[in-house]
Amino acid sequence: MSARIALGSVQFGLDYGIANREGQVSCDEAGRILTAAMAAGVDTIDTAIAYGSSEQVLGEIGVSGWSIVSKLPAVPEGCADVAAWVEAQVGDSLLRLRTPGLYGLLLHRPEQLLAENGAELLAALRRLRERGLVRKIGVSVYAPDELDRLAGCMPFDLVQIPFNVLDTRMVTSGWLPRLRQSGCEVHARSIFLQGLLLMPTEARPSWFARWSPLWAAWHEWLAGTGQTPLQACLRHALAHEEIDKLVLGVNSVAQLREILTAAEGEALPLPAALRSEDPVLLNPALWSRA
Repeated sequence: MSARIALGSVQFGLDYGIANREGQVSCDEAGRILTAAMAAGVDTIDTAIAYGSSEQVLGEIGVSGWSIVSKLPAVPEGCADVAAWVEAQVGDSLLRLRTPGLYGLLLHRPEQLLAENGAELLAALRRLRERGLVRKIGVSVYAPDELDRLAGCMPFDLVQIPFNVLDTRMVTSGWLPRLRQSGCEVHARSIFLQGLLLMPTEARPSWFARWSPLWAAWHEWLAGTGQTPLQACLRHALAHEEIDKLVLGVNSVAQLREILTAAEGEALPLPAALRSEDPVLLNPALWSRA
């Protein structure tokens, strides 16, 4: 199972996550996490230029032997030379990471492929791949309708999607099997919905009370099946063989080991009452706007 886990590193560069009480992970602890993860068979790290000092921290620790996936931020408005901007961004990223190349490079704002300079942006990514600086190019999306709009830009080598016990839109839309059939590698994030799915009722922020029936169904199902939230979330995602990697952020070695242990076991069928298609709940980027 550990081979299907990718280590998320946003916590190495930012104080991130609604359930995060420890703050940004120290460089020393990040190093210990990487050592323990590699020893357990984890071989991929997910990062991004927008993740604060994450790339810098990873470079200081050393990423030799790791497959690194990073992400480009939005191309600045009015950028006169998109190709040069992409080259500069990736060059700086490689310097921070202290690595000669990336396993994957994704767009954090893939809708820019549909804008005026979209063809130039896609061509720049493809040139990086041709030169061997990047092995796989692709996009990070929040919902299946983004892939609907991007269909004309495909095929991509790697796509990162949201996926968890509440959010199975990539399955019901048909996109998860379609991506697999096209030979695209799929990485899933938001397995714990930023930790929201792991919280006991009393710890969940009051803003989320509008989905009380959903939380009640979640805790009732867990109690009835004897699973912990961590076990249920991990095993549900791992049961979908179309997903190549689960991107999981951890704050400590102890948390990493807890995850690896909880992942072992059979996934149980989810009740239909747990499904949601509400983007305000499923997309953490919308939480602050509500």
